[in-house]
Amino acid sequence: MAENIHIYENGLHLWFEVTEDKDLRLLHFGDHPTTLFEGWDDKRKAKHRFIEVHVSGENHDDHHGSKHTGTLPGKRLKLQHMEDLRNETGRKLVFHLQDDGATCLLVSSHIQFYDGLPIVKVWNVLENSGTEKIGVEYVSSFAYTGFDKHGVSGRDQKIRLHIPHNTWYGEAQWQANKLPELGLNTVNEFSMKRLSYSSTGTWSSSQYAPMAFLENVETGEGLIWQIEHNGSWHFEISDMTEELYIQLSGPTENEHHWWKQLEPGEHFETVPAAVGAVSGGLQQGVDVLTKYRRRIRRLNEDNEQLPVIFNDYMNCLFGDPTTEKLIPLIDAAAEAGCEYYCIDCGWYSDGYWWDGVGEWLPSNERFPGGIREVIDYIRHKGMVPGLWLELEVMGVQCVTAAKVPDEWFFIRHGKRVIDHSRYQLDYRNPEVRAYADEVIDRLVREYGVGYIKMDYNINAGIGTEVDADSFGDGLLGHNRAYLSWLDQVFERYPELVIENCGSGGMRLDYAMLSRHSIQSSSDQTDYLKNAAIAAASASLVTPEQCAVWSYPLRDADREAVVMNMINSMLLRIHQSGHLAEISQQGLGYVKEGIAYYKQIRHHIKAGLPFWPNGLPRLNDPWLSYGIRDGNRLFLAVWRMDGASTASFPISGAAGHSAEIKLAYPSDGGAEWHWNRTSGTLSISIPVNRAARLFEIELS
Repeated sequence: MAENIHIYENGLHLWFEVTEDKDLRLLHFGDHPTTLFEGWDDKRKAKHRFIEVHVSGENHDDHHGSKHTGTLPGKRLKLQHMEDLRNETGRKLVFHLQDDGATCLLVSSHIQFYDGLPIVKVWNVLENSGTEKIGVEYVSSFAYTGFDKHGVSGRDQKIRLHIPHNTWYGEAQWQANKLPELGLNTVNEFSMKRLSYSSTGTWSSSQYAPMAFLENVETGEGLIWQIEHNGSWHFEISDMTEELYIQLSGPTENEHHWWKQLEPGEHFETVPAAVGAVSGGLQQGVDVLTKYRRRIRRLNEDNEQLPVIFNDYMNCLFGDPTTEKLIPLIDAAAEAGCEYYCIDCGWYSDGYWWDGVGEWLPSNERFPGGIREVIDYIRHKGMVPGLWLELEVMGVQCVTAAKVPDEWFFIRHGKRVIDHSRYQLDYRNPEVRAYADEVIDRLVREYGVGYIKMDYNINAGIGTEVDADSFGDGLLGHNRAYLSWLDQVFERYPELVIENCGSGGMRLDYAMLSRHSIQSSSDQTDYLKNAAIAAASASLVTPEQCAVWSYPLRDADREAVVMNMINSMLLRIHQSGHLAEISQQGLGYVKEGIAYYKQIRHHIKAGLPFWPNGLPRLNDPWLSYGIRDGNRLFLAVWRMDGASTASFPISGAAGHSAEIKLAYPSDGGAEWHWNRTSGTLSISIPVNRAARLFEIELS
């Protein structure tokens, strides 16, 4: 007789079936119970495998095309026993399975719950318990079939896939589609077509953020996930036995040139993924992920205090700092109320620096009195000093790169990998880690730096062949070694703030952001476009980790300065611009914005982001984004090129009274009306390309 295992934890329902032959099947994963599977035949249930793993020399027991289904020995895995544990995080399940064939492969499947949250972290561990080598080509971190089983309409009508598209200068642009709009039509009981989303290389979010939301608009069910990896990742959605499946993984052989040879006795752990189930839509999914992201993040003071940072790069010095240029900027930043000052790129080179980075020694030409003179001046003005680094690369003209062996770098086909005039360092190499430690120690101990902007401006591709079973295996080892190195840096310097920047938001993942307290959201130089990016960014990263540029130009008028400030004021302020040269009126608006930010930033770290009119996109006529902390709400609105008036429905506010205040700018320029019956705020701004920030107190 088959055995059903029903797990109910934190509002999540998981139904497993263990067959008489010890096959393990996941029949349901959701935020509500179901008995629908009780009428299914065994052929249908057999497709609900919880793990897919394929090894070299095995058959693909499925008509699968490019899909990662019908894997072997995945199909042969038999449950040996299950552990039901509890740790400081919450309940934890571990299913122990074994190949019922020739490979002697053991798999332990881990499901970590988080107390109070309808979300789990999932990963699998493979072990070669035999005497022969095993070549692994694919292994899922999470596999679930049957998301679309509820409701009476077909999936072509009721299912929506929400994808966060990402690119340099255009991050956090969500797109929602019906499956046929993406080419996945219901044509048979299964399709060869799949919806495949991947990132390959060392930028984890150069095309998509490593997350998505799948929604059944008929029933209100939703599944949200994020893959927590700083390298190559993959997920796919398709159908079999007339049901949708979702599979999440790290690197694969087909997509990323990853192949792992397991020696006898060797273990391999997959990239982790977080998966949550909600009802109500993407907003509810982001709520859960925001709470979860806060739960898994390294404890740090930066996310408690949310200090204001000045960085002199964007629409300011653009990588050309000198003592003469910096002193007036430092004065202006301090006057404006900034609490950190970061000297950006160029401080280590007399001239052109792009292809020569790697020694990280200050330029005497730029700083005739030494860089400590400027750093001490920053501290004298009451701010914490910072410097820019790009510590995972060396420029092709760097003198150190010519002296060290090739094993320091990614190698493919016997040659050093070069991308955008840089070599990629390999953090599996202990000499590389020692070199990086020396740089960090010098900046912190000798220069007195308390903030590092850690940039990363290349994509080193599929990986390296050095000490690796495959290119992708080398990359995965490097990814994990870099995280381990980063952990050790924070152990040595727990108060050091290290910003995660990958040409803006090209490495926006929660392998990195579970360590880093702050993330650059974009390199976008146009504040009008940056508004749409900033307004959506809290869907990808917690608000208190999300740094957004405010960079008023020298000749900026009132509305330009105000919009620049509002772009960042419900996230983390990354102030820039020539503050020493803008008008006194403009500087006044900057000072007012920063002062108000300091009054409300405790709400940003505690509240949840919300979007009254859905997630903003580039070219929307109006944008809106807010923070809700209990009955206290802060709502930023941007009139771009739309009509003078727009309405903003506040979820759960219908029937409530509300006290509304225009919080910034304080000298007005807007009209508003609270519609109690509908819980909607109507706002009129008299000019295009203008923004306003409101406080709302519900009662």
